[in-house]
Amino acid sequence: MFTFIILFLLLRSFSHLSSVTAEICWRGTKCAGPSDAAFTGDWDKFNFSPQNRTISPIRILSKDVNFLSSYPGDAELRGNGSGLIFDFGKEVGGLVTVVYNATGTARLGLAFSEAKNWAGEWSDDSNGSFHPDGALFADVESTHNAIYGMPLNKLRGGFRYLTIFEESESNSTIHILNVTLEIAFQPDWPNLRAYKGYFSCSDDLLTEIWYSGAYTLQTNAIPPTTGREFPILGSGWLNDGDLSLEVPVSSVYVDGSKRDRTVWSGDLQIAVPSILVSTGDWIGVKGTLDILYAGQASSGELPFAGPRINIFNSDTYHMATLIGSYEYFLWTNDISWLESIYKTKFKKAMSFITNKIDTTGMLFVTGKEDWGRLSQGGHNTEANLLLYKVLVGGTQIAEWMNDITQASEWSSLADTLQKSVNRNNFDMNYGAYIDSSTDTSIYPQDANSLALLYNFYPPGNGQRISTALTRNWISIGSLAPELPNNLVGYGQSLEVKGHFKAFNAQYALDLIRRAWGWYLNNPFGTASTCIEGYRADGSFGYRAETGYGNHYSYTSHAHGWSTGPTDALTSYIVGLTITEPGGQKWAISPQFADLTYAEAGFSTPLGKFSSKWILGEGGFTLSWDAPHGTQGVLIIPITASRVPDLVLDEEIWIIDQNDLDIMKDKALLPGKPGRHTLKVMY
Repeated sequence: MFTFIILFLLLRSFSHLSSVTAEICWRGTKCAGPSDAAFTGDWDKFNFSPQNRTISPIRILSKDVNFLSSYPGDAELRGNGSGLIFDFGKEVGGLVTVVYNATGTARLGLAFSEAKNWAGEWSDDSNGSFHPDGALFADVESTHNAIYGMPLNKLRGGFRYLTIFEESESNSTIHILNVTLEIAFQPDWPNLRAYKGYFSCSDDLLTEIWYSGAYTLQTNAIPPTTGREFPILGSGWLNDGDLSLEVPVSSVYVDGSKRDRTVWSGDLQIAVPSILVSTGDWIGVKGTLDILYAGQASSGELPFAGPRINIFNSDTYHMATLIGSYEYFLWTNDISWLESIYKTKFKKAMSFITNKIDTTGMLFVTGKEDWGRLSQGGHNTEANLLLYKVLVGGTQIAEWMNDITQASEWSSLADTLQKSVNRNNFDMNYGAYIDSSTDTSIYPQDANSLALLYNFYPPGNGQRISTALTRNWISIGSLAPELPNNLVGYGQSLEVKGHFKAFNAQYALDLIRRAWGWYLNNPFGTASTCIEGYRADGSFGYRAETGYGNHYSYTSHAHGWSTGPTDALTSYIVGLTITEPGGQKWAISPQFADLTYAEAGFSTPLGKFSSKWILGEGGFTLSWDAPHGTQGVLIIPITASRVPDLVLDEEIWIIDQNDLDIMKDKALLPGKPGRHTLKVMY
């Protein structure tokens, strides 16, 4: 019997090692992802995603988290209270299998934690009760080569540290022979490293941060039947909730891998663009949006949180789904999908939110739930900025659907809203937006970042807003005045993009390094993912007093809304963006800051797009590759309105003045499809 068990484990291990080539996806899930990466190169060493679905720890720690040995190594539990911590070296998630020998009678315990702070016998908090989750137990008797496998409903979505310990009343001993983890995230991908996008630059830390965002989003793509149960449990955890709402999906994006494992729409505002430029999992994005539309109320309102919680009353999260819809269609040109939702769902959702515009021309917020900011409601600036984006994006969608009358109506509402908000909520003396018409005491991070990102502000005030945001900086990031004493992944992601949009690339890179770099190098974190938020003192107790029950271990250490740098580094440092659905039109507008080179690529249904720039003496070299049949524009920095000397594919490029558009400090040049190299000399 024992020989059979060992043979079974060897065969199972071999099958997982072969999973990439055999295209075996998670537990019978139909494979929908790619088998091979779209781009390969030196940047692959920064990819945190494992080679196989079955992995092992990399080191063994003592109960007081001191290093004992690399894994595999001696791992013996000797009596009651003895334990060892198995460190996987990064965020992981799934189902653990333990093979062991034992003498005597005991209980084998398993506990989990994302952060080193809570590695031990109680687990961190994932179930929402604001208490430690506790441990899983298995009864043990004298045995040889026994196997313990976690029940499927006890799947642990996110952890780095696995504590295995013993409870007994006798002189028992448990010898751990083997520990493996079956990865459950990105369940429909045969090759977890087969990203459709990439990024690399002269600063390895920034490259690593880009990949930490991509990996975070992978851990957030979960099997649809492994959501967190609701109502909240008093103890323990159950991750067997069905998130599909009967939508046929093989993967769904949730807010965090450990928790909430729920379809929170607001997180998609940051997550979707970062997914599209990195892993390229637009199938998972579509499925997640479909679930949110399936949960739409008869009034047209979209969920604040989808399954398993299924609650409403959030104007901002309602709009986040609409923004995600625009981003998905822009990337894919999935016209059949857009046609399926436009009249019956999208326009109904647009009417729901535009009906809240009052006589001022501004949105008057009545659905006050939001991401965690202390106040929401009325003529709130953040919410009005989101509505502006919804109206501008909705106008484009209506035009693509040839609904010209509707496009004109939404465009007019956007213009009126912009003028009204700038007149009523912008503090010209301070150079930033107030929180709302009833709260003039703070200048919120979210609203002011969005104003930069959407070019919303009164002319000539972009630099003032960008500078005002830096007044909230501390050594480990940018504080959110709307949630005092907290640094928030969502708000900091918006701020990074806002600085880039204001062409303050150095501000953006400095913030990425001090916030995301701080966490990635934090000895108590996951060393691989993006944390939900943290406190000004550097502790992990995000929102401890304002929603998280003073329980520091509840914070998610792999949260999609914190992945903004992944999109930002591709879209602003390399400057590669899609401007027409599916990539029919694209743009390259590089920003250099203190870097010497940067490159990135991504994929749409039309094919692969990539770009690279390298600084040189007196100028820079820009190369790109885009599918044939597409059209591009190159946005080149200039000085004193002088167009630099240009050499395209080793031939002097003499620009037809009819093809040249000179802006204040940039020249817009036509970008050809195919593979090309442009030398720019000043």
